[in-house]
Amino acid sequence: MQEMSSHVQTARPSQMTDLTERAARIKQKLEQGVKKPYKDVIDVSWGDPQRAGMKPLSFVRQVLAACFYPQLLDGDNLPLDVKRRAQELLWCCDGGSVGSYTNTPGISEIVESIAEFLTRRDGIPADPGNIWIHPGSQMSLMKILSLLVHSEASPKSGVLMPVPGHTTTPLSVETLGGVVVPYFLDEECGWEIGVDELRRALDSARGVCQPVALYVINPGNPSGHVQSRKSMEEVIRFVAENKLFLLADEVYQSSIYDAEREFVSYKKLLWELGPPLSHTLELASFHSASKGLLGECGLRGGYVELLNIDPAVMPYVQQSFHMVTCSPVYGQIALALMAKPPQPGDPSYPLYKHETECARSTLLDNVKRVHQVLNSLPAIRCQPVQGGAFAFPRLLLTPKAISKAKEVGMQPDTFYCVGLLEETGLFVSPGSEYGQKEGTYHIRICIMTSADIMEELLRRLSAFHLQFMKDFE
Repeated sequence: MQEMSSHVQTARPSQMTDLTERAARIKQKLEQGVKKPYKDVIDVSWGDPQRAGMKPLSFVRQVLAACFYPQLLDGDNLPLDVKRRAQELLWCCDGGSVGSYTNTPGISEIVESIAEFLTRRDGIPADPGNIWIHPGSQMSLMKILSLLVHSEASPKSGVLMPVPGHTTTPLSVETLGGVVVPYFLDEECGWEIGVDELRRALDSARGVCQPVALYVINPGNPSGHVQSRKSMEEVIRFVAENKLFLLADEVYQSSIYDAEREFVSYKKLLWELGPPLSHTLELASFHSASKGLLGECGLRGGYVELLNIDPAVMPYVQQSFHMVTCSPVYGQIALALMAKPPQPGDPSYPLYKHETECARSTLLDNVKRVHQVLNSLPAIRCQPVQGGAFAFPRLLLTPKAISKAKEVGMQPDTFYCVGLLEETGLFVSPGSEYGQKEGTYHIRICIMTSADIMEELLRRLSAFHLQFMKDFE
């Protein structure tokens, strides 16, 4: 990102790798009986709910189990609706087995169930022919980027990217030979996207590259913001005005915590704005089974829905997508269960409702506790977490701490995270991993964890922070 702006701080990849390796060494030492002031490593550096302590939903695991071991269907241990869903999914598989290849876009019945889910969500008919399942939403995004970013183009293709933002996407653009054009989210306004900042970013690209797309993450990662309708409408008009392709990463759409904010898909708002925008603006939106209350990151199931793609371009899209034989069937099944969970009256519904309500209640409490505790500490400011999986508090580090970090060859927030990990066993990510304005420092904390782990991590973080600020007054 530094190619476009000298005002973006990013961590060298080796620093995050070093943190990961440190955490692995500490875990190994603890397992070997080495005494430390803590008994375990709390890893909230990933957006992985189950890694951070959340439990999988019983319904999802029961259906998966029956699909992978159909003999379970002969017993009495599974609810009737679980058996019915497993049988339906197996009937959709060639040979009645999840070990078979599927159609490249995905099992047709599952693609259709996703289309029905999108139709219910937006109140707009969704065409199954515009939906493609991939091994995770990031793979879907990479496929679209490969069509937009041309390595031989002159000038190079540029993609406007949020700062802070997801780490993998800028790397994908650069790997494809494109240029990352950073635009900054407004921290003081709850990390909102401002159209004036988008215009500044676009102007900064003149003479460097030819911008072809705008990438947005809503709800935000790592910022935790949820875009307002006003902001989204400004983004849509900006994209149309500048003839850009809109890439909408909406994987955290089911994770909204602010009662005054709601998730609205870009497709829905685009439709509400009406012609000509609703019929002309090219949009790719992404969703995944990895995020939200489902949290099945390891199953690798994601999809992209395309809208208003030029008919002349669609054959190239299909050709690119067909280069992947098919997505893992277990990820496709997870998407099917996300799109169509148990309904009232189904035998599994009471347990499903209980588990999801408990999980949501825990996350709402976590969000309140994070905001309350972090903002009670000196030299930390944390914007409200409106949605998503992360808190992204700002560290107001002293000149002494910054100087010491530079002395040992680290970004200041990485230096902070190393100390936090070594001294307390708490593993969080440095903000420089995701991009941040020069002179600001942040950490990213996954809030999708159990209540007891959240309380323990806040206890460790508070104790460390107070001592750290004292040591580097």
